[in-house]
Amino acid sequence: MPIALLWLQLAGVTVIIVTASHFLAKSADIISYKTGLGQSLIGVVLLATATSLPELGTGVSSVTFFDAPDLAAGDAFGSNLLNLMIIGLLDLISRKDPILTMVNPTAILVGALGIGLIAIAVSGIVIHDITTTTSTWPISPVSVVLIMAFAFAVFMIYRFEQAQDDTEIGANLEYDQASATGATVMFLASAGVILGSAIWLAQTGDNIAEEMGWEASFVGTQFLALSTSLPELATAVAALRLNAPTLAISNVLGSNLFNMGFVLFVDDAAFTDGVLWSNISQIHILTAIIAIIMTTVVIVSLIDRYRTRPSKFWTFEAVVLIGLYVVASILVFKLG
Repeated sequence: MPIALLWLQLAGVTVIIVTASHFLAKSADIISYKTGLGQSLIGVVLLATATSLPELGTGVSSVTFFDAPDLAAGDAFGSNLLNLMIIGLLDLISRKDPILTMVNPTAILVGALGIGLIAIAVSGIVIHDITTTTSTWPISPVSVVLIMAFAFAVFMIYRFEQAQDDTEIGANLEYDQASATGATVMFLASAGVILGSAIWLAQTGDNIAEEMGWEASFVGTQFLALSTSLPELATAVAALRLNAPTLAISNVLGSNLFNMGFVLFVDDAAFTDGVLWSNISQIHILTAIIAIIMTTVVIVSLIDRYRTRPSKFWTFEAVVLIGLYVVASILVFKLG
């Protein structure tokens, strides 16, 4: 297939995912309004799960249909970097106080838990590089630890959010008139479109990698991660325009939790040729370490709540997060 047509397919499926994610986010917002749950919990659990469906669909299809585990891992780890870079972009868009000074303290916990899960994922790559004892098992013990850690993280966030009692939801005339049943149907339909598009996305990315002679780890980390992270970006920008920074940041940080704890577990379970961790590139360790550094920058910025913007056009954390993403992209391309 001509390379130009492959790039056109990549652009087309990206547009489909972005469009579907708009309806997905709106339906999730209606459901959250009807249930009266707090913004942090909805951002982490409902929106993060919804907007991370492309990573899930891309990962599963990469390992089951196309035998490309490195593409699946690159998408998950690369999406972490892009999600964190999105926070920097949101800070540039917001011309008021630094966006991380306007977020519920629950986001600090979400970021810290995210670092923990990324660290477990890194240990999975290192352990399976050192030993082949579990390489032929149906699923790695590391993946089991990851899914258990993910469940624990969600529980901790729920308990912390309940203690914060952050359930202030203002009146919304449009949502008052909306049907919870209709929102649920729209949510499921949008999710189906995103999952189907993600399968197409994985095939296109694999074909581009082959035609361009690029390593699957680079394509996964950059191009697929960019496309599959667009729902997070679209949802975060929409939340910011609705003056809901907590929802925006919780969605982005929660997506990283989902990528590490749930997506990688499912990818490993779906991979039938041994365990996932024994068949992926060491370059993902570098990607993960930079994601941990970027998350630390976010946490420090969340803690320092009394900062002001040095300029209405930029903040220190925005420059650092975007700069680290650029550095990571260059290193993955050079070393991958």
